[in-house]
Formats: sequence, structure tokens, C-alpha cells
Amino acid sequence: MLTILQFDAASASALTRLLADGRLPTLAGLRERGVWHELDAPATQFAAGAQHSLYSGVELGDHGLFYPFQWSAPEQRVHYMGAFHAPPPVWERLGRSGTRTLAVDPYESRPPVEAPPGELVCGWQLHDRVVLRQWASPTSTHRRLERLFGPPQPVDEVFGRHTVREMLGLRRRLLAAPGRVADAAELLLAEQPFDLAWLTFCAAHVAGHQFWDLSQLDPAGLDADAERVLGGTLDDVYAAVDAALARVLRSLPADADLMVVSPVGMDVNTSRADLLPEMLRAILDPGSASERPDGTQQPSAPGSIWRLRAALPSGARAKVASALPEKVALELTSRLEMRGVDWSTTRAFAHPAENQGYIRLNLRGRERDGIVAPEDAKDLMDEIAAGILTFTDLDGSPAVRSVDRVSELFGTGDRAHQLPDLIVRWVDTPATRIEGVRSERFGTVLRHGVGSGRSGNHTEGDAWALVVPGASRHAQPSRPPRLEDVAATAAALSGADTADMAGEPLLQR
Repeated sequence: MLTILQFDAASASALTRLLADGRLPTLAGLRERGVWHELDAPATQFAAGAQHSLYSGVELGDHGLFYPFQWSAPEQRVHYMGAFHAPPPVWERLGRSGTRTLAVDPYESRPPVEAPPGELVCGWQLHDRVVLRQWASPTSTHRRLERLFGPPQPVDEVFGRHTVREMLGLRRRLLAAPGRVADAAELLLAEQPFDLAWLTFCAAHVAGHQFWDLSQLDPAGLDADAERVLGGTLDDVYAAVDAALARVLRSLPADADLMVVSPVGMDVNTSRADLLPEMLRAILDPGSASERPDGTQQPSAPGSIWRLRAALPSGARAKVASALPEKVALELTSRLEMRGVDWSTTRAFAHPAENQGYIRLNLRGRERDGIVAPEDAKDLMDEIAAGILTFTDLDGSPAVRSVDRVSELFGTGDRAHQLPDLIVRWVDTPATRIEGVRSERFGTVLRHGVGSGRSGNHTEGDAWALVVPGASRHAQPSRPPRLEDVAATAAALSGADTADMAGEPLLQR
């Protein structure tokens, strides 16, 4: 049996500190028994794409999924990611030959097309209508677990500043979540044998975004007690994951093979992606800028969703979203992402994002309403990149590290056409308190509100796998280990042919 324990979006620096402090004894013990692999994970430039590569073993350019709300060129609009083809996760692939899988809360997943043998459940420890939607196979699994352990707690993310009360409530839900994974695993592992168990501890992911620091918190009501409690939340959630890992390990067969994995990293939020739509507007349509009383130039970009988010308090938006059916809320968000754009004059646009910045050309022959001739694409991308690189933070310090062409990184995959054309990579300095960016050539772009409200965000790199053999032994891949190797390991230990998979096994019989 292979058990994969996903310590999701774990911060490398936080893990190092907590291991040194003795607060993660279970992970420390596994590190003494296993081999730690840093994983090459190019999908971490597209953080949401990393999960699909992890579960399926399919490379980013071949699945083309990189953000929960993604552009559809044939329809000239944004859709929720469920509208796009996704590669089957490895447990569906292996289920066709009888492999029995226990999967709990695979992140950004969807119900199986072909139900594999075993028990699969999502939205169990926590529920988020975007990335942890509720489904189960068999469908009775969710109802049974709820009857025994209670319903999952909602953690729907609403971009913007949050109150102390909201964050204290989120802290309580996150601390309880890892134990719910262990509850389900202990119950189901005791009832039947499984060939593969894949358990995802999502609380670490959410805590990293919301509790990296308190820079995004509304200071009203933040007394010394609340500051001390909220300031320790990330460490406390990691410790709760470690305690839940210990419970799961006690439930496994003595000869079980183990992998602890994290497909993306976490650190301070450096993103300025909410400013990118108006930066791009200033470059491509400088006449649209209007001078403010203080002399700054503020582009009047049509209907940026960041303007709407800033105009309405996060609490009010949360109430509206919770009152809507899930499908309606997702469709509304999709429609709002690019509202008001005149495609007959738009040469390029900022794709929805909250980490790296993404830019896509309105390319003739690819987009339904494309206006940019293919032979002009190179020059337009050069113009955009040069313009973006002129922007700095308001204090003159660098804001942009590079502007990279996606075709040079992921241009050969079957679904690379779904990816944006340019990635804007920000510098590594915190962006949670900046008020805008400026360019000597294109003027000043001021932030609406506080951006995403995340104090932590994903890093490029920092994917890892801790491999602890049981009945198997270590395998040495022919090149540096990669994210896709995790699914290949699950396939190999189930006896499947991995010749057509991008990854190479890290364990062998």
C-alpha cells in the first residue's frame, strides 16, 4: 500500500523553523527514515496548475489548467475551470484495473468520470465553493461521515480586508480541519483494504494565505490578546497537521510505503496582479488616463473586478455570495472578470490572477473576436514587456522582476494554447501594504482597496516530496525529481505501465 500525505502549500521557511523548534515531531521522524526530494515543478509559475499535474502526472502544457477562472478563446469570455477538460487523476487511471483508492479532499478536483473502486470524498474537512467543492464516490460517503463527525466548515475566500472576528472564526475552523482528515482515514482504513491512500491537508494551504502575517487585518478590535492568538495561527495549524499525520500513520499497515508531498510553496505575498489591468491599459491606451487632483495619472480601465471588490466590503460580498447557489455564484464571478471590455479595440488583456500576472493577446484566428494579426504578436509582446518593466513601486524600488514569454516555457504541450502569452513575475518584496506603482513614461496606477487581502502567497519552486519506503525501495530517476513523479510512483507501485507518463517513479518494488 502507498499512502500519500499532502501537506498542502507548506512554507519551506516555516517548516525549517518549526522542525528546529521540535513542533513537528511526526514530520521530523519521517525525515529521519526517508529521503527528501526537492521537486522541479514548472507549474508553480501557474500555482493552480500544480495540483492537476500532481494528481494526474500530466505536465502543465498538456493539461492547460492554471487558474480557477480561465479564459475561453472560442467564447471570448472567462469560465470557471470546471468548463475545461481536465486529465484524470491517477486513481481514476488505476481504478480501471482494480486499484482501490481512499482519497480525501484532493484540492481543485472534480467528481470522477469513471468511479474507481474505493472511497473518494472532497469538501470534507473544509468546504470552499471554488477549490474544495463537495462531492463523493460513492455519494453516500459524505453523508455518512457528516452523520458521524459533523458537517464540514465553510472557508470560502472573499478577497479584501477581514475583521478580527472573522479571522478568529477562520482560525478555529482551520485548527479543527486536520483532525477531520484523520477521523475519516481512521474509520475507512479500518473497514477495508486500499492500494492507494491520498490524503490532502488543506488547512495548511488556507492558513498560509490568510495568516502569514497580520498586515491585511482590519486593526479595529485587534488587542494584544487577539494579536498574539492570530499571530500564532500558521504555526498552530502546521502543528495540528503534524498531529493528524501521527494518527493516520498509526492506522496504516506496518509495511506501507509513504510519501509526504507539497506541490507548491508559501511565503509573504509579493503579488501586484491587481494593478496589472490598469498598468496594461496605461501602456496600450495612454490617452485613457485621467489626471487626478494630486497630479497622478489613473487609467480608467473598464469594469476591473478589483474596483468592484474595493467598492464593497468583504463581509457584504461574502453575504451575497453565500446567498447564491454555488453554480450561480461561480458563473457571476466568471462574468464579472472581464465585464465592459470592447474587444474591437482591445489588443491584449490582463487575465484573471492573484499571484503572478498573466497577459493574453486578443489574437486573430485564436480568439473569437481577435484583432491582433499573428505577424504582429511578437512586436506587441515586446512593447508590453518593455512597458511593464518601466513600473516601480511608488518609492522607486523595483516592482517587476521579469516579463516572460509562456511559449518559451510551455509552448509544446497539447493544451498550451489555453495558457496566457506573458507572465509578469514580481520582485520578492512584500506587496501587502503598497499603494500603487508608477512609471516615468506611463504614469501612476493606484491600488483599489488592499488587493486580494492575502498576506501569504505561493512561491516559485519549493515543491517537495519526502519518500519513506515500506515494502518498496528507493528508485533513482534519470533526471532531477519532478512534480509529475508523484503520480508515476503511485502507478508503478500498483503495477501499471508508466511508459506513457511524464514522471518517473521514486519507489520501486
